[in-house]
Amino acid sequence: MANDIAVGTIEPGCKKVDPILVADNVTRQFGGLTAVDVAHLEIPRGKITALIGPNGAGKTTLFNLLTGFDKPNTGTWQFEGKNLAGVASYKVARRGMVRTFQLTKSLNAMTVIENMRLGAQKQVGENFLAGLAQIWSNQEARITVAADKLLERFKLDAKRDDYAGSLSGGQRKLLEMARALMSEPKLIMLDEPMAGVNPALTQSLLEHIKGLKANGTTVLFVEHDMHMVRHISDWVIVMAEGKVVAEGEPGVVMKNQAVIDAYLGAHHDTDLGTMKKGK
Repeated sequence: MANDIAVGTIEPGCKKVDPILVADNVTRQFGGLTAVDVAHLEIPRGKITALIGPNGAGKTTLFNLLTGFDKPNTGTWQFEGKNLAGVASYKVARRGMVRTFQLTKSLNAMTVIENMRLGAQKQVGENFLAGLAQIWSNQEARITVAADKLLERFKLDAKRDDYAGSLSGGQRKLLEMARALMSEPKLIMLDEPMAGVNPALTQSLLEHIKGLKANGTTVLFVEHDMHMVRHISDWVIVMAEGKVVAEGEPGVVMKNQAVIDAYLGAHHDTDLGTMKKGK
């Protein structure tokens, strides 16, 4: 598989055959701490890429930087060849790069269908001059149809008119993923999609993530569950202390000594693929 993803030698920051996202010299400091120090990073198009690493490795901070929720000290990055450095988060989403959060951002006092409608991009109702009643009504009807189809796909249609605050943690994860798809993203970035999800919904979430790829969406996700990473990832990128220390196919990366050291803090003859979540 590596031959259809990477070009040349597989090493941290290696070139990809068809990258959808390319980042250079991205750094972020908090006081004297360097949280992110990524020299070069490319995300392959149409694949499921896992971003892994121990707590404090800089994974979520990197997500925040690339999607406009935080500002780097240095760095540039391009999405589909267009510069995104310094672009506001809502404009990043409009360009087709959408993220979810480790702590779900559903609006609890709104219903599930209302949350879904908020995920749609380029609503004419947002433009005062274009917000004529009939146009807005027609658009809302189209948005609602699209939202209902996604709710059915994610098996949330029975919760359509319930308040988002009444959903379980796993259902909120499903809602956030479904809402993100309302904007028809080209790249979706999932921050720990399995965090707080009960086992009954874990398999459902896994299938939905694989379904995103099947529908042509590129997926980049942060996850600590090594079994999940090995099961669904085409490619794995490993961060430690803010840097990319390894990348490659899941089975190869899990046996990489630098990766094992990053997780366990010492030299061990351990395959990370055998580690249970939380260990």
